[in-house]
Amino acid sequence: MRVRDLLLVFILLPLDGVLAAQPDPLQSVMWEYHHERVLNGEPYVFDDRVKVLVPPFAEDARQVPMHVDARALGDEVVRIEAWAELNPIPRVFSFVPGEQVVPLVAIRFRVEQATPIRAAVLTRDGVWHVGSARVDAAGGGCSAPSVVRTQPGWEQRLGRVVGGRFERAAGSSRLRLQVSHPMDNGLVGGIPEFFLNQAELRDTEGNTLATLELYPAVSENPTLSLEVKGHQDTRLWLRDNNGNEFEAAL
Repeated sequence: MRVRDLLLVFILLPLDGVLAAQPDPLQSVMWEYHHERVLNGEPYVFDDRVKVLVPPFAEDARQVPMHVDARALGDEVVRIEAWAELNPIPRVFSFVPGEQVVPLVAIRFRVEQATPIRAAVLTRDGVWHVGSARVDAAGGGCSAPSVVRTQPGWEQRLGRVVGGRFERAAGSSRLRLQVSHPMDNGLVGGIPEFFLNQAELRDTEGNTLATLELYPAVSENPTLSLEVKGHQDTRLWLRDNNGNEFEAAL
């Protein structure tokens, strides 16, 4: 076959076939499974511009910090999906930042064992940009009993939001908060799932600035950091899977 014919064949290949040819930088046996399950088998590239920051070793497997930064992709970001590949409940969050919210999120989650961590960023051209990291752990973070439920009066504190706003040099505001909630994942005997599963960041008129879907892999008393462009006042609305709703001004 002539060189010209080879080039023509390459050009006519489906986009997802070309993009999916990249080798997994972490060589995970679960990558293809999660590519189909979380990303619906859609086109992707492994992209160093998507920063996934986790500690090399989880000192507390019930509270592992994760920082996902997709600012290098600018205003092209549509959605961010994050998951821990070897967890019994892999998905951590799904984040849709609006035009006034920076594509950056920090959260704490549980790990059951050493695992690859992924953050996939969907851009307007329909391609997922995947960032990767790995965290080592002694294990048991997902199946450990809740510490919150052992604390007296936790029911009265349910949904209480503690946080603040911090001005950034780039003309944006960082929102940092913690929500009182046991975030039961259903893996402890006799305790059903009870967790925050929906969050919206809203302006003072009730318009949605960003949405966040949470999964039971998120740590109890979840902590969250977001960044808003400018200095407008905001409110955080939350709902758990039992229908309880909470709201706080930030």
